[in-house]
Amino acid sequence: MSSTKQAISYSQSYSPIKPRFQFTWLNTVFKRTIAIVVFFLLWEVLPRSGIVNPAFLPPLSVVLETTWQLYQSGQLGIHFFASIQRSIIGFLLALAIAIPLGLVIGWYKLVAETLNPLLELFRNTTALALMPLFILFLGIGETSKISLLVYACTWPILLNTITGVQTVDPLLIKSARTMGLKPYQLFRKVILPASVPTIFVGIRLAGAISILALVAVEMFGAKAGLGYLIIYSQFSFEIPQMFVGILVITLVGLAFNYLLIGLEKYFTAWKRNPVE
Repeated sequence: MSSTKQAISYSQSYSPIKPRFQFTWLNTVFKRTIAIVVFFLLWEVLPRSGIVNPAFLPPLSVVLETTWQLYQSGQLGIHFFASIQRSIIGFLLALAIAIPLGLVIGWYKLVAETLNPLLELFRNTTALALMPLFILFLGIGETSKISLLVYACTWPILLNTITGVQTVDPLLIKSARTMGLKPYQLFRKVILPASVPTIFVGIRLAGAISILALVAVEMFGAKAGLGYLIIYSQFSFEIPQMFVGILVITLVGLAFNYLLIGLEKYFTAWKRNPVE
């Protein structure tokens, strides 16, 4: 009798995936994709049925066909890599400037009190409003475009870094000092790890801003780039080509965001896996 019970328990513990679990997984996938699928279907059906003028909104299949043509001709690659290069350089330079500066401002109270009025002044000055000044002083070349991207991306990273350092739990700091940690050890082992989640909020915001500002800077004086492709196609009334630029830059923004989410999970793994 006992052997029969053991056999039953063994078969239950090693049973294959239950249908209920499979249904839950399919339900999750359905919920996450249904809105996008409906959107793409409407994009295809509305212009072809005449509800929307296809001259202004070409069907999705036409846009995809144009995308393939631009890819085969090499034009899409030229515009894509020009935009990616500008975006990555501007974003990385903003990281290199904003994070160290934010750590210093957040850690030293005197520095924060001194620079706070200046920070409040410039944080409320949008990058696009300063575009004429950047072009005036730096010309219409790559320097002005990348500098404007650096300016636009710096502020969310800088402000969130300052906030992250200044809002570390005081109990953690007191406990670390009680254990005899020196200031540089306290900063490296307590302040910096505790502020990483807040810093990554700013990094993700800067990632989105780098794509948004990129479109704007490439509309002035650029000869290549997705923003240039969009504005040039609009002026020449090549609407499918314009939508190619919009679609590709949207996908670039999504990929960039998911990459930053992955990095955030990697650097904040200690939050999900506390030491037991």
